[in-house]
Amino acid sequence: MLDRAVLSRLSPAMAIHQPRFDLTRLRSGILHLGCGNFHRAHQVVATQAAIEADKENGLRWGITSATMRRPDLTRQLTRQDNLYTLLTREPEGTVVSIIGAIAESVFLGDDRPGLPARLADRRTRIVTLTVTASGYHLTADGRLDAQADDIQADLVRDTLHTAPGVLTAGLEKVRRQGSAPPVVLCCDNLSHNGRTLRRAVTDFASLRGDDRLAEWIAQHVQFPDTMVDRIVPATTPDDIEDVRRALGDVEDAAPVPAEPWFQWVIGDFEGPRPCWEAHGAQFTSDVATFERAKLQMLNGTHMILAYIGALAGLPTIADAVADPALGRIASRFMREEQSAGVAFASDDIARYADALMTRFRNPAIVHRADRIGRNGSAKMAARVIAPMRANIEAGRPTPGAILLIAGWIRWFALHEQQALDTALADPRAGTLRRICAEARHDHHAQAKAFLEMEEVFGPPLPRHEYHAAEIAGMLRRLTEENVAAVLRDRAG
Repeated sequence: MLDRAVLSRLSPAMAIHQPRFDLTRLRSGILHLGCGNFHRAHQVVATQAAIEADKENGLRWGITSATMRRPDLTRQLTRQDNLYTLLTREPEGTVVSIIGAIAESVFLGDDRPGLPARLADRRTRIVTLTVTASGYHLTADGRLDAQADDIQADLVRDTLHTAPGVLTAGLEKVRRQGSAPPVVLCCDNLSHNGRTLRRAVTDFASLRGDDRLAEWIAQHVQFPDTMVDRIVPATTPDDIEDVRRALGDVEDAAPVPAEPWFQWVIGDFEGPRPCWEAHGAQFTSDVATFERAKLQMLNGTHMILAYIGALAGLPTIADAVADPALGRIASRFMREEQSAGVAFASDDIARYADALMTRFRNPAIVHRADRIGRNGSAKMAARVIAPMRANIEAGRPTPGAILLIAGWIRWFALHEQQALDTALADPRAGTLRRICAEARHDHHAQAKAFLEMEEVFGPPLPRHEYHAAEIAGMLRRLTEENVAAVLRDRAG
């Protein structure tokens, strides 16, 4: 099994990148909520590079990484001395690196002293989060959903289980002890993610009846906006076997595959921090332009490839892009619809779109449709509806958005009929399946009921009835016709 003792036994001939610092001297200065694959291929990798670049103070920036829902990964990492392998999947081969910037792994459910106390520790200068968009329990307008079951539960229980709850409790401890609060960096794909998270946390404090705490958080805690970008698929048995061979028959139960691309754009940040620039992080006062381009052009296009690709029997993003019809539809959707409001020059938009399509085609990245398609109700407003609304208001057609939304509804209709091979995960899955059951043979009723969920889609679209009818017509075609034939027709 991979652990610290293994490192000294690895031969230089293996060409394995190893941590270039003393792992035994690593101290935790960062608390992370949501220890998943993306975190371990993004923030941890950048932090390792920062530690290596700062010989004098780098070792203060180890990460305490917390899982929020399941203990399995935390326990495996602990057994491995918090080491794991990063597999950077280049089209022509794989680069193998051992990552050691996690100082401690903990599980929220059995952690002592508890995450709020860890946040309030004076050594914790930064809190980062990757809990997925649904983990913030937001409405379509970016406010905390006070009626969400988990939020209601956190208002009455002692051990908090949501990110807004944990942050609020931790910052309350900071305020009481009179210490400087940590900087909170949301690293999830939310529009204006820093400002949105600050509002969710202050909303939670107010729900607890503590408006003074809410005001203190709003005035004294930094929540810089960020944009993160790296395609990180789920780990497969093939990844585990590749690591075993690369390490000379050493087992790593928690490797992470990732594409070569890395981007981290961070807004105004005051205070001590790692030298993340060593791994290419950018600090800027204009995160919004990068964020909008990424949310719409990358994440929004990912959604059409996932939902429509799965309906067409194309299980991965690479498969979907390689399909002549769907690949052409996705490229057109990205360039003509999803670029709405992106403040890049036209040449830069074209270059960015070309780079995205090249990344999507990488045959070494196995990015499954069901993983991209999960939690669509938490993603739809910022990634699809915002550019769709802008296009409608400007008088531009939105055929890609119509197809995407219809495909998403079709996922729930098939799931309700127990006819969907692809896994479906969504915080509103029960409600959306019920809509499909109540209007099983009425596509127009299904489309209208979906669009009327303002907590998902926001306020009614311009020419709302027209677009509901367009979505209903496409939903009917995806239901009654061969999907591949529909795509060929739409691709032109």
